[in-house]
Amino acid sequence: MSVAEQYRELESRLPADWADARFVLSVDDASRAERAASMLTAFQPGRVGGQVRFSVPRRGGRREQARRMMERIDREGIKGELELVTASEAPPEPAEFRAEWAPAAEQWDGAVAALPVDWTDVYAQVELESSDFLDRGALLMAPLNPARYGDSAGFRFRVGRHGYGAAPGMTRRCFERIDNEGIGARVTIRHALADTKPVMTQGPVWYLDGGGPV
Repeated sequence: MSVAEQYRELESRLPADWADARFVLSVDDASRAERAASMLTAFQPGRVGGQVRFSVPRRGGRREQARRMMERIDREGIKGELELVTASEAPPEPAEFRAEWAPAAEQWDGAVAALPVDWTDVYAQVELESSDFLDRGALLMAPLNPARYGDSAGFRFRVGRHGYGAAPGMTRRCFERIDNEGIGARVTIRHALADTKPVMTQGPVWYLDGGGPV
């Protein structure tokens, strides 16, 4: 049975009110355990020999992310036995984290589809599920020139069709990288302009939250 099939089987046995589940993957070829652990970075894995232990929280769409990661492990040809160690119940999560988050690339597609057909400039925001992923997220989204804002676990960035800001296609590819790593993210477009025609300027200036220009 593949790792993904084992995961789905174990997940189906979890109690209805589970909040956090801990698993251990015993890799058949111990030399590939490190690779398996690297693919589970989003779930804070720990490796001892050929065993990889990791935890899957229920909130924030992490269940679907875990399923995708198990499928990636299968595609890598990594085989092993997956066991459920324990499942715990936690206090209710804040309302904004209860809904399943769609993959970031899909969220981006939906946000762009809602824009006017002649949109030219966007100031967007991506909120990562945990501050643990800030460094990795910044690296994966480096082509967007992401900038931190406040104390939030996320970034803001520009997208433009005139060359000032990341290209729309590159933006989507960056979100695909986030999805492939299993990092939960929420994508929103804060401001958008349509039919702008920059003349001797680098692009629009945005004033946000009572602060200075960005």
